[in-house]
Amino acid sequence: MSKRNWFVVPIAPRLAALTGVCLILTAGCNKKTAGSDTPGVTSTEIKIGQTMPYSGPTSAYGMIGKSEAAYFKMINDKGGINGRKINLISLDDAYTPAKTVEQTRKLVENDGVAFMFNSVGTACNSSVRQYLNDKKVPQLFVATGADKWGDPEHFPWTMGWQPSYRTEAKVYGRYLLKEKPSAKLCVLYQNDDFGKDYLAGLHDTLGDQFDKIVVKTASYEVSDPTVDSQIVSLQGAGCDSLLSASTTKASAQAIRKVYDLGWKPLYLMSNTSASITAVLKPAGLDKSTGIITGEYLKDSVDPALANDPALNEYRAFAKQYYTDVDPDDNNAIYAYAVASTLVKVLTACGNDLSRANIMKQAASLSHLVVPMTIQGVEINTGPADFRPIEQLQLRRFNGTSFEPFGEVMTGS
Repeated sequence: MSKRNWFVVPIAPRLAALTGVCLILTAGCNKKTAGSDTPGVTSTEIKIGQTMPYSGPTSAYGMIGKSEAAYFKMINDKGGINGRKINLISLDDAYTPAKTVEQTRKLVENDGVAFMFNSVGTACNSSVRQYLNDKKVPQLFVATGADKWGDPEHFPWTMGWQPSYRTEAKVYGRYLLKEKPSAKLCVLYQNDDFGKDYLAGLHDTLGDQFDKIVVKTASYEVSDPTVDSQIVSLQGAGCDSLLSASTTKASAQAIRKVYDLGWKPLYLMSNTSASITAVLKPAGLDKSTGIITGEYLKDSVDPALANDPALNEYRAFAKQYYTDVDPDDNNAIYAYAVASTLVKVLTACGNDLSRANIMKQAASLSHLVVPMTIQGVEINTGPADFRPIEQLQLRRFNGTSFEPFGEVMTGS
């Protein structure tokens, strides 16, 4: 049976400063607001929905939903957004598209949410994209970096947030061409749009060198019990470099198997699995040493950031609100950053919380810096640009933390 989690927190009275802004923008907050006809929006509440894999093979990502619930509780405790509390309804879909469809329809048609926020998974979000766009329900800041989310021409109600996997793969390709141009690269990838975006990004960057550099690829299904046979096959191809375009469970398995085989490739790994808590510790920190990933968020255990102001603020928040969340889990840090972006969008909406204005404000972010992103990373969107973050910096795991190296790069 799926888990149904309701996160509702009481809200304090609206802040005086926000009241003043409201009066200026609306010439009187007592008037009927533009969002009053939006399902889930009242004078005291903004009801939003999401689906999360609280169970199933990628349940480690369920930490995202728990962390976002904690963040919104903090916002509500501080007075909410223009006098409204955030009511997050987060349902388990077990990372199964059919269940995503069922739960999303329930959230929209029965629970009456204003919009969907940060649901996890490429295949899961793909399964409801057309439905949500047909109903003109925002599918905002989806928790997947598939390249397809930046398509406002065909899907104007769907927007991503993190750098696309295709962009990430371009960065890896550029790194290989510069540092190891004679590399013999093998690629382990999840057999869906998530994994295939990495192959597309490598094609973009390597061009006519792709077939020379990429010696062998091997795919796996989310339902596969292990990826051991794929790793054995890739090692047997004589590769000296490996890109693991995989989610948490498969990534941990791949790390262990590579180590057990005594294989020592230049190891590149998807940033979706760059979690010390959810992936590297289960795999073994000693087995994970040397792994390189592309990142856009700060590492809370990086000694160089011990006195970072944003991290100190995050740690104080986590101490108070993360009752069952590991604050050093990269998924929790991700949730903190994306939830803060949503708060910026909803605050910019003022008293117009119509679905159209929510999307308009999400597509009007300019040089926005949110907590926990690394220096040089900013959020920019526009009516024709639904790719909020497009920068990454490479990092190498040293056995304790990820050490950044090189400049912040885009995939161009």
